[in-house]
Amino acid sequence: MYNVTIFGIDITLDPVAFTLGGWKIYWYGIIIALGFSLAIIYGFKNAERLGINKDKMLDIVLVVTPIAILCARTYYVIFDGRDCDSIADFFGFGDSSGFSGLAIYGGVIGAFVSGFIMCKLRKVKFSDMFDLAALGFLIGQGIGRWGNFINQEAFGDFTGSSWWGMQSNKTISYMGGEGLVHPCFLYESLWCALGFVLIHFLSKKRRFSGEVFLMYTAWYGFGRGFIELLRTDSLMWGEIRVSSLLGFVACITSVILIIVLRNKYKPEGEYVSVFSENLEETENEID
Repeated sequence: MYNVTIFGIDITLDPVAFTLGGWKIYWYGIIIALGFSLAIIYGFKNAERLGINKDKMLDIVLVVTPIAILCARTYYVIFDGRDCDSIADFFGFGDSSGFSGLAIYGGVIGAFVSGFIMCKLRKVKFSDMFDLAALGFLIGQGIGRWGNFINQEAFGDFTGSSWWGMQSNKTISYMGGEGLVHPCFLYESLWCALGFVLIHFLSKKRRFSGEVFLMYTAWYGFGRGFIELLRTDSLMWGEIRVSSLLGFVACITSVILIIVLRNKYKPEGEYVSVFSENLEETENEID
Protein backbone atom coordinates (compact mmCIF):
# COMPACT_ATOMS: atom_id res chain seq x y z
CA MET A 1 0.00 0.00 0.00
CA TYR A 2 1.25 3.46 -0.88
CA ASN A 3 -0.13 6.72 0.44
CA VAL A 4 0.44 9.11 -2.43
CA THR A 5 0.06 12.85 -2.84
CA ILE A 6 0.15 14.03 -6.44
CA PHE A 7 -0.58 17.62 -7.46
CA GLY A 8 -2.15 18.20 -4.06
CA ILE A 9 -4.49 15.19 -4.26
CA ASP A 10 -4.19 12.42 -1.64
CA ILE A 11 -4.82 8.84 -2.79
CA THR A 12 -4.02 5.31 -1.63
CA LEU A 13 -2.55 2.80 -4.08
CA ASP A 14 -2.48 -0.97 -3.71
CA PRO A 15 -0.23 -2.72 -6.31
CA VAL A 16 -2.35 -5.88 -5.94
CA ALA A 17 -5.60 -5.72 -7.91
CA PHE A 18 -7.05 -8.97 -6.54
CA THR A 19 -6.12 -12.51 -5.48
CA LEU A 20 -7.10 -15.52 -7.55
CA GLY A 21 -6.57 -19.01 -6.16
CA GLY A 22 -3.74 -17.84 -3.94
CA TRP A 23 -2.05 -15.91 -6.79
CA LYS A 24 -1.73 -12.16 -6.50
CA ILE A 25 -2.76 -10.34 -9.66
CA TYR A 26 -0.95 -7.01 -9.88
CA TRP A 27 -2.23 -3.80 -11.43
CA TYR A 28 1.10 -3.50 -13.25
CA GLY A 29 0.41 -6.63 -15.26
CA ILE A 30 -3.19 -5.63 -15.94
CA ILE A 31 -2.12 -2.20 -17.20
CA ILE A 32 0.60 -3.68 -19.42
CA ALA A 33 -1.92 -6.16 -20.83
CA LEU A 34 -4.37 -3.31 -21.51
CA GLY A 35 -1.73 -1.33 -23.40
CA PHE A 36 -0.75 -4.40 -25.41
CA SER A 37 -4.39 -5.20 -26.24
CA LEU A 38 -5.13 -1.66 -27.44
CA ALA A 39 -1.96 -1.72 -29.55
CA ILE A 40 -3.10 -4.97 -31.20
CA ILE A 41 -6.58 -3.54 -31.85
CA TYR A 42 -5.01 -0.48 -33.46
CA GLY A 43 -2.78 -2.74 -35.54
CA PHE A 44 -5.73 -4.77 -36.83
CA LYS A 45 -7.65 -1.65 -37.79
CA ASN A 46 -4.71 -0.08 -39.63
CA ALA A 47 -2.75 -3.05 -40.99
CA GLU A 48 -4.19 -2.98 -44.49
CA ARG A 49 -3.70 0.79 -44.75
CA LEU A 50 0.01 0.13 -44.34
CA GLY A 51 0.01 -2.84 -46.71
CA ILE A 52 0.04 -5.69 -44.19
CA ASN A 53 -2.13 -8.80 -44.12
CA LYS A 54 -3.87 -9.10 -40.72
CA ASP A 55 -3.32 -12.85 -40.33
CA LYS A 56 0.39 -12.50 -41.06
CA MET A 57 0.59 -9.60 -38.64
CA LEU A 58 -0.87 -11.78 -35.89
CA ASP A 59 1.60 -14.59 -36.65
CA ILE A 60 4.49 -12.16 -36.27
CA VAL A 61 3.14 -10.58 -33.08
CA LEU A 62 2.67 -13.97 -31.38
CA VAL A 63 6.34 -14.84 -31.91
CA VAL A 64 7.91 -11.41 -31.43
CA THR A 65 6.10 -10.48 -28.20
CA PRO A 66 7.62 -13.09 -25.83
CA ILE A 67 11.07 -12.58 -27.39
CA ALA A 68 10.81 -8.81 -26.90
CA ILE A 69 9.82 -9.28 -23.25
CA LEU A 70 12.79 -11.60 -22.61
CA CYS A 71 15.14 -9.13 -24.31
CA ALA A 72 13.71 -6.27 -22.26
CA ARG A 73 14.38 -8.27 -19.09
CA THR A 74 17.89 -9.26 -20.22
CA TYR A 75 18.79 -5.65 -21.02
CA TYR A 76 17.52 -4.55 -17.60
CA VAL A 77 19.42 -7.27 -15.72
CA ILE A 78 22.68 -6.49 -17.56
CA PHE A 79 22.67 -2.75 -16.96
CA ASP A 80 21.14 -2.99 -13.48
CA GLY A 81 24.17 -5.02 -12.44
CA ARG A 82 22.15 -7.87 -10.94
CA ASP A 83 23.71 -11.19 -10.01
CA CYS A 84 21.78 -14.01 -11.65
CA ASP A 85 22.95 -17.43 -10.54
CA SER A 86 19.84 -19.21 -11.78
CA ILE A 87 16.78 -18.90 -14.00
CA ALA A 88 14.76 -18.07 -10.88
CA ASP A 89 17.06 -15.11 -10.17
CA PHE A 90 16.75 -13.90 -13.76
CA PHE A 91 12.96 -13.89 -13.62
CA GLY A 92 12.92 -12.47 -10.10
CA PHE A 93 10.95 -15.36 -8.60
CA GLY A 94 12.69 -14.79 -5.29
CA ASP A 95 11.51 -11.16 -5.11
CA SER A 96 8.26 -10.22 -3.47
CA SER A 97 7.45 -8.19 -6.58
CA GLY A 98 8.05 -11.13 -8.89
CA PHE A 99 9.06 -10.49 -12.51
CA SER A 100 9.97 -6.82 -12.10
CA GLY A 101 12.32 -4.69 -14.15
CA LEU A 102 11.99 -4.33 -17.92
CA ALA A 103 13.85 -1.94 -20.23
CA ILE A 104 12.04 -0.67 -23.32
CA TYR A 105 15.20 -0.38 -25.41
CA GLY A 106 15.97 -4.05 -24.88
CA GLY A 107 12.42 -4.86 -25.95
CA VAL A 108 12.69 -2.75 -29.11
CA ILE A 109 16.02 -4.36 -30.04
CA GLY A 110 14.56 -7.83 -29.49
CA ALA A 111 11.42 -6.96 -31.45
CA PHE A 112 13.48 -5.48 -34.28
CA VAL A 113 15.69 -8.55 -34.74
CA SER A 114 12.98 -11.21 -34.25
CA GLY A 115 10.52 -9.12 -36.27
CA PHE A 116 12.93 -8.97 -39.19
CA ILE A 117 13.30 -12.75 -39.19
CA MET A 118 9.55 -13.37 -38.90
CA CYS A 119 8.76 -10.88 -41.66
CA LYS A 120 11.13 -12.73 -43.97
CA LEU A 121 9.52 -16.06 -43.08
CA ARG A 122 5.96 -14.78 -43.53
CA LYS A 123 6.80 -12.65 -46.60
CA VAL A 124 5.79 -9.34 -45.06
CA LYS A 125 7.64 -6.14 -45.88
CA PHE A 126 9.65 -5.51 -42.75
CA SER A 127 9.61 -1.72 -43.00
CA ASP A 128 5.81 -1.64 -43.32
CA MET A 129 5.44 -3.93 -40.32
CA PHE A 130 7.62 -1.70 -38.18
CA ASP A 131 5.78 1.41 -39.29
CA LEU A 132 2.67 -0.21 -37.86
CA ALA A 133 4.45 -1.54 -34.77
CA ALA A 134 5.88 1.90 -33.97
CA LEU A 135 2.41 3.31 -33.38
CA GLY A 136 1.57 0.28 -31.27
CA PHE A 137 4.71 0.91 -29.20
CA LEU A 138 3.51 4.44 -28.41
CA ILE A 139 0.11 3.12 -27.27
CA GLY A 140 1.64 0.41 -25.10
CA GLN A 141 4.30 2.65 -23.58
CA GLY A 142 1.90 5.51 -22.91
CA ILE A 143 -0.49 3.27 -21.02
CA GLY A 144 2.13 1.00 -19.48
CA ARG A 145 3.82 3.86 -17.62
CA TRP A 146 0.80 4.05 -15.34
CA GLY A 147 1.87 0.68 -14.00
CA ASN A 148 4.99 2.48 -12.73
CA PHE A 149 2.73 4.95 -10.95
CA ILE A 150 0.82 2.15 -9.20
CA ASN A 151 4.14 0.64 -8.08
CA GLN A 152 5.56 4.07 -7.21
CA GLU A 153 8.68 3.60 -9.31
CA ALA A 154 10.45 5.39 -12.18
CA PHE A 155 10.16 8.75 -10.43
CA GLY A 156 12.61 11.63 -10.53
CA ASP A 157 14.52 13.89 -8.19
CA PHE A 158 12.95 16.60 -6.02
CA THR A 159 11.08 19.23 -8.01
CA GLY A 160 11.75 22.08 -5.58
CA SER A 161 8.10 23.04 -6.07
CA SER A 162 5.37 23.49 -3.49
CA TRP A 163 2.70 21.83 -5.65
CA TRP A 164 4.13 20.28 -8.81
CA GLY A 165 5.05 16.63 -8.35
CA MET A 166 4.22 13.69 -6.13
CA GLN A 167 5.23 12.17 -2.82
CA SER A 168 4.59 8.79 -1.22
CA ASN A 169 5.93 6.71 1.63
CA LYS A 170 8.09 4.98 -0.99
CA THR A 171 9.58 8.19 -2.41
CA ILE A 172 10.28 9.46 1.11
CA SER A 173 12.08 6.22 1.98
CA TYR A 174 14.05 6.14 -1.28
CA MET A 175 14.99 9.83 -1.28
CA GLY A 176 15.73 9.94 2.43
CA GLY A 177 13.32 12.75 3.18
CA GLU A 178 10.08 14.47 2.33
CA GLY A 179 9.54 16.55 -0.79
CA LEU A 180 7.72 16.40 -4.11
CA VAL A 181 9.50 14.43 -6.82
CA HIS A 182 9.13 14.52 -10.60
CA PRO A 183 6.34 12.16 -11.79
CA CYS A 184 8.45 10.85 -14.68
CA PHE A 185 5.83 8.19 -15.46
CA LEU A 186 3.39 10.99 -16.30
CA TYR A 187 5.88 12.93 -18.42
CA GLU A 188 6.60 9.87 -20.55
CA SER A 189 2.95 8.81 -20.74
CA LEU A 190 1.90 12.24 -22.02
CA TRP A 191 4.86 12.39 -24.40
CA CYS A 192 3.89 9.01 -25.91
CA ALA A 193 0.22 10.02 -26.16
CA LEU A 194 1.07 13.24 -27.99
CA GLY A 195 3.51 11.37 -30.22
CA PHE A 196 0.88 8.79 -31.10
CA VAL A 197 -1.63 11.44 -32.18
CA LEU A 198 0.92 13.35 -34.29
CA ILE A 199 2.55 10.33 -35.91
CA HIS A 200 -0.80 8.63 -36.59
CA PHE A 201 -1.83 11.55 -38.78
CA LEU A 202 1.62 11.92 -40.32
CA SER A 203 1.58 8.20 -41.18
CA LYS A 204 -1.15 8.93 -43.72
CA LYS A 205 1.35 11.11 -45.60
CA ARG A 206 4.41 8.87 -45.31
CA ARG A 207 6.73 9.25 -48.27
CA PHE A 208 8.65 6.00 -47.84
CA SER A 209 8.17 2.69 -46.09
CA GLY A 210 9.96 2.87 -42.74
CA GLU A 211 9.38 6.59 -42.25
CA VAL A 212 6.85 6.11 -39.44
CA PHE A 213 9.28 3.93 -37.50
CA LEU A 214 11.98 6.58 -37.88
CA MET A 215 9.52 9.21 -36.66
CA TYR A 216 8.85 7.03 -33.62
CA THR A 217 12.53 6.55 -32.75
CA ALA A 218 13.17 10.28 -33.21
CA TRP A 219 10.18 11.34 -31.10
CA TYR A 220 10.53 8.79 -28.33
CA GLY A 221 14.32 9.04 -28.21
CA PHE A 222 14.20 12.83 -27.82
CA GLY A 223 11.64 12.74 -25.00
CA ARG A 224 13.13 9.77 -23.19
CA GLY A 225 16.60 11.28 -23.38
CA PHE A 226 15.53 14.31 -21.35
CA ILE A 227 13.07 12.53 -19.04
CA GLU A 228 15.76 9.99 -18.11
CA LEU A 229 17.99 12.81 -16.87
CA LEU A 230 15.42 13.48 -14.14
CA ARG A 231 15.09 9.90 -12.92
CA THR A 232 16.71 8.49 -9.79
CA ASP A 233 16.80 4.84 -10.96
CA SER A 234 18.55 5.11 -14.33
CA LEU A 235 20.44 2.12 -15.70
CA MET A 236 24.07 3.24 -15.79
CA TRP A 237 27.11 2.50 -17.92
CA GLY A 238 29.83 3.99 -15.77
CA GLU A 239 28.77 7.63 -15.36
CA ILE A 240 26.50 7.57 -18.41
CA ARG A 241 22.74 7.13 -18.26
CA VAL A 242 22.24 4.39 -20.83
CA SER A 243 18.68 5.30 -21.79
CA SER A 244 19.54 8.97 -22.28
CA LEU A 245 22.50 8.11 -24.49
CA LEU A 246 20.51 5.68 -26.63
CA GLY A 247 17.58 8.09 -26.80
CA PHE A 248 19.63 11.00 -28.12
CA VAL A 249 21.60 8.81 -30.54
CA ALA A 250 18.36 7.28 -31.88
CA CYS A 251 16.79 10.72 -32.24
CA ILE A 252 19.71 12.29 -34.11
CA THR A 253 20.19 9.27 -36.38
CA SER A 254 16.49 9.06 -37.21
CA VAL A 255 16.14 12.78 -37.97
CA ILE A 256 19.13 12.65 -40.34
CA LEU A 257 17.69 9.59 -42.14
CA ILE A 258 14.24 11.18 -42.45
CA ILE A 259 15.68 14.38 -43.95
CA VAL A 260 17.96 12.54 -46.37
CA LEU A 261 15.32 10.07 -47.54
CA ARG A 262 12.50 12.61 -47.84
CA ASN A 263 14.74 14.80 -49.99
CA LYS A 264 15.75 11.83 -52.08
CA TYR A 265 12.20 10.64 -52.70
CA LYS A 266 10.37 13.94 -52.98
CA PRO A 267 7.51 14.07 -55.34
CA GLU A 268 4.33 12.99 -55.91
CA GLY A 269 3.79 9.70 -54.74
CA GLU A 270 7.14 8.06 -55.29
CA TYR A 271 7.20 5.43 -52.59
CA VAL A 272 10.12 3.28 -51.47
CA SER A 273 11.16 0.90 -48.74
CA VAL A 274 14.10 1.85 -46.54
CA PHE A 275 14.91 -1.71 -45.57
CA SER A 276 14.57 -3.48 -48.91
CA GLU A 277 16.58 -3.17 -52.11
CA ASN A 278 14.11 -5.12 -54.21
CA LEU A 279 10.94 -3.08 -54.24
CA GLU A 280 9.07 -5.59 -56.37
CA GLU A 281 9.61 -8.59 -54.15
CA THR A 282 6.68 -10.66 -53.02
CA GLU A 283 6.75 -9.12 -49.57
CA ASN A 284 4.56 -6.37 -51.06
CA GLU A 285 1.75 -8.78 -51.75
CA ILE A 286 -1.25 -9.10 -49.51
CA ASP A 287 -2.94 -12.47 -49.40
